[in-house]
Parts: sequence; structure tokens; C-alpha cells
Amino acid sequence: MANRRLPMRKIKEVLRLKYGCGLSARETARSCQVSRSTVAEYLMRAKAAGISWPEAVELTDTGIEERLFPVQVIPSSVKRPEPDYEYIYNELRKYRKFNLTLIQVWLEYKEEYPNGYQYSQFCDRYRRWKGRLDYYMRQEHRYGEKVFIDYCDGLSIVDPATGELILTQLFLAVWGASNYTYADATLSQTLPEWIGSHRRALEYFGCVPRVLVPDNLKSGVSKACRYEPELNPTYADMAEHYSCAVIPARPRKPRDKAKAEAGVLIAQRWILAVLRKRTFYSLAELNAAIRECLEILNTRPMRRLKKSRRELFESMDRPSALPVPLRPYEYAEWLKARVGFNYHVEVDRHSYSVPFHLLHEKLDIRLTATTIEAFRKGERVAAHARSYVKGGYTTLREHMPPEHRAYAEWSPSRFINWAGKTGTSTAQLVKKVLAGRSYPEQAYKACMGIIHLGQHYEPERVEAAAERALKYNACSYRSMKAILASGLDKQLDSRETGQMSLPLHQNIRGKEYYQ
Repeated sequence: MANRRLPMRKIKEVLRLKYGCGLSARETARSCQVSRSTVAEYLMRAKAAGISWPEAVELTDTGIEERLFPVQVIPSSVKRPEPDYEYIYNELRKYRKFNLTLIQVWLEYKEEYPNGYQYSQFCDRYRRWKGRLDYYMRQEHRYGEKVFIDYCDGLSIVDPATGELILTQLFLAVWGASNYTYADATLSQTLPEWIGSHRRALEYFGCVPRVLVPDNLKSGVSKACRYEPELNPTYADMAEHYSCAVIPARPRKPRDKAKAEAGVLIAQRWILAVLRKRTFYSLAELNAAIRECLEILNTRPMRRLKKSRRELFESMDRPSALPVPLRPYEYAEWLKARVGFNYHVEVDRHSYSVPFHLLHEKLDIRLTATTIEAFRKGERVAAHARSYVKGGYTTLREHMPPEHRAYAEWSPSRFINWAGKTGTSTAQLVKKVLAGRSYPEQAYKACMGIIHLGQHYEPERVEAAAERALKYNACSYRSMKAILASGLDKQLDSRETGQMSLPLHQNIRGKEYYQ
């Protein structure tokens, strides 16, 4: 007997050389480079099986092998307990992270049933049972791991005002292990609708998968690539909020999202086909009907497994999934903006301050309905409450350079109090200077100049100059400086000393002339 079985190609060559070419056993062995005993064995087996050379040409390799090496089945009178194959299947999937194998399950089976099948028969019978499962269960999805996302064309709603038909899009999310399904209708596949459907789906499930597997939709994937797809920043931000990962399906690889493709077919059959004859006048009305069909779909027993999607979800996916955060995701858009010369970024026609040392830098902006955040290389550098005032400015003091910060601390009352330390007239003068401008900020520099005159002149002179400027309504920094420079503040005012008597002269007539 041969120690090692030859390839079927060489066995057929032995038969051809012996029976077709009439070579001896020695010559056949030399031609095929095998021993004479091996040739003798295969010729003996062929004779016992009744295989001749012309017949061997028409037989397949499998047919020749079955006739040359028949399997002897010895009927057993011992009745062996049948393993629970569904239990084995679920245990292997559930404890894959512990590297549970068939041999460990078989040892537990033999411990319970000592007269049960041996390991080879146990494995063979389990694999034959597994091969009879339908397509969905043959997918090896870990419990609580993946949810597959897809869209398809939905039903139409009627505009009550115009009677126009508006086509909707049907969003679908399907769990990989249990096939538990969520669906809702949206008016489009834009980013806000995409994120909103995800949030509603996770709220419906009551848990979060570890991986989201979307198609390469533009709302989810900014740049499709087979190896390194670039996610939309908002979608990535949502995934980070829910602590899950996003692994988009490869372009033109439907097997990567076979669950979603199958989910689309099932949703079309159990949702769209059921509602096809009904008329809907709003998106809310349509989604209410979809939710009813969804409950029927998830609670009906599946044909092969005799369990519903919800039962499988509760026993398989939910225990291994992640919890839903207490705070739902707030929709945010991501933009890019460059810092202007005034250390502000303009977002939605409103300007927000950032630290002044970031001048001309390009920042990532996260915009929600209530907040705006600026990031540089992933680090948040500024945050503001969102303002809807077009053309306005929102500025934080800590973002200003030191000189601007000091200027921002100025106010009309501060200038008036500061001038009051010199005297009452100086304070009144500063107050009139501030009141003479449409915006007080326009007079800040003039007021500062008046106050700084006290560094060059005695406070009494500044106060006297202010009193003189008020009397002649010359309320300005230039007037104050001229009065002090010319020494007018030291001269007595003629109005205070009285009118001097006029000298006698013939050209001066006096009041008696007109009597």
C-alpha cells in the first residue's frame, strides 16, 4: 500500500501509460517517477473498481477518487445525543473575544454526554448544519458591533397647498448580528437630514454600535477612497460624541454593506409595498405610518430562525452595545475661516474674537445653533455664544492685545472722574467734549489729551484754563493747549473787572448827542 496518496492527475497518468500505451509496470513507474509498488497498488485498485482507461478519460477526478478509495461506512447501533447546533453557533459568536473554539464546546458536550459524538464527527455535523443557514446568518458579525446605513427612494407626500407630489428618501439602519431595523423618511439626503436620522435611529435602538458602516454618500464621506475615505467633519464629530467609529463601505463593493442592501429589499417589501396605496400630506404622517410597519417587521418571527429581529437584538446586540449618552448630539457644521487683521473671524456675517496672536491663521470653526467654537490644530482657542446680529462684533477682553485692552477699559464716566481730580471746571469741560460727539468713543483721545496737560502745567493753571474755555465755549483740547501756552489763564477777564471810562475826545459824542 502506498504511504501517501498521489495527486489524481498522476493516478490518471499511471492508468493511461499502462492501459492506453501498453507500458509495463516498471516502465510506468520510471515515467511517473514513483515506485513499482505504488503503480501496482493503483492498478490493483482500478481492477477492483472495474475502471479501464477509456472509461477513466470520461470520469471526473472526484468520480475516480470515489471508486478507487470508497469510504466504508460501518452502521452504528448506538444512539448518540445530537448537539444543540444553534446554541453552539451563538456561543462561538458571543465569546469570540475569549477565543472560544469548537474543541472547548465539544469538551463541554462530552462532559454532559459521555457517549456523544467524537470530535471529528461533532465538527463535521456542526459545519453541515451551519452550511444550511440562510445568507444573513452566515455573515459573521460580532454582537453589538456594526450597524449598516443606506438610503433608497421612498414614498411621495402630497403638498396640501398645491397638490404637488414630493418624493421622499427612506433612511435605513440595520444591525449586523440581529438584523434589527430602523427606518424613517426625509425630504433629502443632505447633511442635516443625515445626522438627524442617525440620532433618531440611535434613540430608537436605545444603544450605540461600536461601528457605523455607511455608503459613500457625500453627506457622510467627503472624499471616497477604497483605503482611506475622508469623513465629513460633522459626521466624524457625531461619531465622536457617541463614542463609535465610522468605517465606510468601499466604493463599488456591495458585499461590504450586504446587510444594508438586504435591509433595503426587506423595507421595500414590508414598509413601502404595504403603504403604497395610502396618501400622505406631511412627513410626520408618513413617518408615523412607517413606525407602525417597522414594529410589525421587527416583531415577526423570521422563517429560518423562528425568532423575531427584536428577540435577537435583545439577546445578541443590546448586551454588547454601547450606552446612549445622556445628552443627544447637537447638530454642528464645520467651516474654515481666516483670522482678520482685527483678530476676529467672520462666521455667518458676524465677527467673533480669537486670541490676537493668531492673526492671519486659518482656523476650524464648529458652528451650532447656540455656540461657535474655534479650533487650531485640534485645540480649542475660542468659544462664544452664537449671535445672529448681521455685521456685529462679539469680543472678549482676554483676546485683545494689551494696548487695546487698556483702551477697552475707558468709559465716559471714567474720564469725567479722572478730570474731576484736577477741578470742577476741568470735569465739566471733559463732559462737554464727550457730549459734543455722536459717539463718546470719538472724544476719548481729546479727553486724554486734556487730562495729560496736567503733566506739563500746575493743576491750578489747568483748572483756570478750563474755566476760561467754558466761558468762551472753546471746549476742545487745542483751545486748552493754546490758552495755557499763551498764558491767558493768568490774565484777568475784562468782564470781571468792569468797563473802563472812555477818555474825552471830540470824535466821541456820547449819549447826550442823540437827545
